[in-house]
Amino acid sequence: MSPDSIRHPLTRALLVLTFTTGVIDAASYLGLGNVFVANMTGNVVLLGFGIAGSGGLPVVAPLVSLGAFLTGAVLGGRMAAGLAERTLHLSRSMLIEIGVVLVATAWALVVDVTPGRFSADVVVALLAFALGVRNATIRRVKVADLTTTVLTMTLTGLAADSPLAGGDGSGSWRRGMAVVAMLVGAIAAVLAILIWVVFVPAASAADRADAKPQPAPR
Repeated sequence: MSPDSIRHPLTRALLVLTFTTGVIDAASYLGLGNVFVANMTGNVVLLGFGIAGSGGLPVVAPLVSLGAFLTGAVLGGRMAAGLAERTLHLSRSMLIEIGVVLVATAWALVVDVTPGRFSADVVVALLAFALGVRNATIRRVKVADLTTTVLTMTLTGLAADSPLAGGDGSGSWRRGMAVVAMLVGAIAAVLAILIWVVFVPAASAADRADAKPQPAPR
């Protein structure tokens, strides 16, 4: 079975990674102060906005993300140079990504993470490093239209190879699923943040109010 099919195990694994990108980038942008850890194109644009002083956007966080991402990509590239089997390379890369994400999660649970402060920059650096390793790996795996972190060329191929453009529509399911996976991941992250930020405190406040002793009747 070719990786062009969404039934191929490698293709499905890459779609899962695309979903996680939507989760991670949405969480980093909304929770760590307007910064991406996977989409470096967006970071470069945000950095330009920040340098120009537009809308109070950050400068340090995008620089931290870019630096950590490039460092991770260097590691991923060196790993790829020593491994001929692409599935083995992907497996090792995923172990590194999972480990680094767990470290970032532990840091966020122990430390009061505040956007624009060192505490948030540590999380940004860890996540961007992990995604850099992944991107270098995916580049060597070479499955068309499944970069797992960006969708520009995926959307271009979806439109340019469609019957409407005179193409045969090959790969449309794979490309479409990649778009849906990242979209659903982003939506899931936003809902999780809303639950954590809005509903959990509201429920805790309601419980505390119920627990207060009622005044004795006169």
